[in-house]
This record gives sequence, C-alpha cells and structure tokens, in this order.
Amino acid sequence: MPQVMEFKLPDLGEGLTEAEIVRWLVAVGDVVAIDQPVVEVETAKAMVEVPCPYGGVVTARFGEEGTELPVGAPLITVAVGAGADEAVEPEDSGSGNVLVGYGTDHSRTARRRRVRPGSAAPAAAAAPTPAPAAVVTGPVATSPVVTGPVAVISPLVRKLARDHGIDLRALRGSGPEGLILRADVEAARRAPEQAPVTAPAAAAAPEGERVPLKGLRGVVAEKLSRSRREIPDATCWVDADATELMAARAAMNAVGGPKISVLALLARICTAALAKYPELNSTVDLAANEIVRLPSVHLGFAAQTERGLVVPVVRDAQTRNPESLSAEFARLTEVARAGKLAPADLTGGTFTLNNYGVFGVDGSTPIINHPEAAMLGVGRIMAKPWVHRGELAVRQVVQLSLTFDHRVCDGGTAGGFLRYVADCVESPAVLLRTL
Repeated sequence: MPQVMEFKLPDLGEGLTEAEIVRWLVAVGDVVAIDQPVVEVETAKAMVEVPCPYGGVVTARFGEEGTELPVGAPLITVAVGAGADEAVEPEDSGSGNVLVGYGTDHSRTARRRRVRPGSAAPAAAAAPTPAPAAVVTGPVATSPVVTGPVAVISPLVRKLARDHGIDLRALRGSGPEGLILRADVEAARRAPEQAPVTAPAAAAAPEGERVPLKGLRGVVAEKLSRSRREIPDATCWVDADATELMAARAAMNAVGGPKISVLALLARICTAALAKYPELNSTVDLAANEIVRLPSVHLGFAAQTERGLVVPVVRDAQTRNPESLSAEFARLTEVARAGKLAPADLTGGTFTLNNYGVFGVDGSTPIINHPEAAMLGVGRIMAKPWVHRGELAVRQVVQLSLTFDHRVCDGGTAGGFLRYVADCVESPAVLLRTL
C-alpha cells in the first residue's frame, strides 16, 4: 500500500511567515516527480514556485487560488509507494531541482501527468480525510459550482472580478476545460442581471474601494511605519552642477564596451563617500544600545515594478567599479521586473540610493529603509540657469538629498558626506583622488 505524505508550505526564508496561492501547477490525481514544482505562490517579496520533495500521486490540495496560507500549513498530500509508481503513464519526469525563491523559471509550462483510470483510485481513496479547517480542492470543474476550486489561472482575472464584485464561482468559463477568461468577467460585468457580490459593510464605514494592506504593500507599510517610529531622521540637501559628470559618462561610453549608467557613477561616488564617513554605513542595535558600523557596503537601490517599488541590494558595492555596478543594477532590475527576485536579493542592505528623478521630480524627503542609517536621494538632472566661473550659463543641475538617522551622527558629518558627493558630481576628478 502506498504511504500518504503531507507536504506543508515550507519556510521561504528572510522572515517570511505567509504566502498567497497564485496558481496550482498540479491537480488531484496527477503524478508528480520528486522536486517537481506543484504550486506558484506570492510572498511579500517575490513570486516563487514551490517544489514538492515527494514523488507519487496527488491525493489532495489544500487552499484555493487567492488563499493566503501561513508557513507550515498543508499544501498537498501525495500517495508515495509502489501503487503510485505503477500508475504513472510513460512520460519524462523532468524534475525541477530548484531552490525555493532562487531563479525559478516561470516561463516553463507546467506539465501534468494523470493516473490511468482505475489504477490509483484505491490509493486516492485511502488518503486520510483532511481536517475540517482545510480547504481540499479537486479537479477543475467545467460548470458553475458553489464549492471547490475556481477555474481561473490569471491573477489579473481574479483582481478584475474582485474589483467589480463578481462571484467567479457563478461564471461558466469559455476557455479550455471551462477556464474563466477575462472576456467572461467583462461579459458578466456588463450583464444587468449580474448582481454584485460584496462583503457587508461595517456600520458607518467610509465608502470607496478597499485595497487589502497585505503582501508587498503590507510589508512596505509595516517597514516604513517602523522606520518612522524608531528612527529620528533628518534631511539635508544641496543643488549640484552635474554637467561635468554627464560629460565624463559620455566620454566613457564613447570608447565602446558596456554602457555605464548615471546610477552606477552615483553609486561609485556613494561608496567613496561612505569610506570617508563610515558613520552613515551603520545600524543601531537597540537591544545593546550600540551603533554598529558595518565593514561592507551592501547598496540598495529603488526599482519600480508592476508589484510596486522594491529595493534590490548590490552586495559589496565598495569592491565594484562603475562598469560592474552598471551591469549588476541592470541584472537586478530585470529580475525584479520579471518578479523573480529571491528574498536574499531584497534584504541585508546597509545604505540606499534612491533615484526618484526618473519620476520627473526634483526633490524628496524619503523615509529611511529600516534598519539602515541613511539614504541618498537624487532628483532629475535638467538644464537650469547656473553661475559658472562667475558667469550665468545653462548647466545640467541636480538636487541631492540625504536623509539620515540623527542617532548615528550629527549634522556636520551628514553635511560633510553630502558635500563630498556634490563635489564629486561637479568635478569627477575629485573622485579620482580616492581610487
């Protein structure tokens, strides 16, 4: 007799305690190989395919798509043993062999293997009855149902239905095997007989769209709130003439080879400034009542994605030249926009570079990325009137701002750091003295 094994949502690392089921990659009755991804989940930091450590027949799934599960909650049960192995129809196993959260290929189409009719029914029947609190789902139905799974793959379709108060269980999908498509939701939205399904409003609650403060948005909200609660921050800023920096970048890129970004040059200036002012590459240990000055610069940078603003981290940035920094910024940005950043790519930063100039704004007073001690903000670089060598001229001007934890240093240190950064921007030759 096969043994029924329960696979629970594993610890995804970096303090993550929960994940939302985005898409099931297997159904009840499918045969899975060891390390084959069985579900795609979304954590507060990344999209992740979760591989199952057992090989056999799927006897139960726990949780519908869109359900949020805590770490340690059951995901699936698998019948492991001779009966399950004999039921496998000939097909390449294609084990994933991936580490959760580290570069899983989301472009691969999930393959399902079915048990031959009658061959594994006893194994499935022998599976233990799930606890009442669990939601057990089976094969996708092709007609409207009131319980069980909803035949939806796309999170966008789910969001569209949720935004318009449409009950997906009441829809008959027009896609393959009853799959509910965006067109089905749009048709239901236009139909006058479709009554919106909404949760009862609390008494005297304000009207308007309600957006759950969870996932990435929830983590950001908590981290920024903690920063405001714990860190007595202050901001100083200065305008700088970036004309020479832009000319230096153009000269570097004119000789061929990989292009160097403005962000990479600013990052190299930051690492040089942090070498002169190490107080700003630190954190505060409240339990020990100590300031911890850190030996390496793990440089975070803001990257805008469809899921929101994330801050990937370039490790040991102080050891990299502008070309290496530029390549790493490009790589991490591409991975971030694909939703494949590993949790480790988003944590461990010691200083953040925030280029909000890409949004067309001149200045900002950003909130420090807790538990760091400082953040350099960079506004847009644009042509402005500027007194240059005693004469009025049109120059490329940028506003630089430094938000810092006033516990780790005083204004003199913060001002010295920012002035050094501005001097390097205005005259890149200043930087050459430290290289």
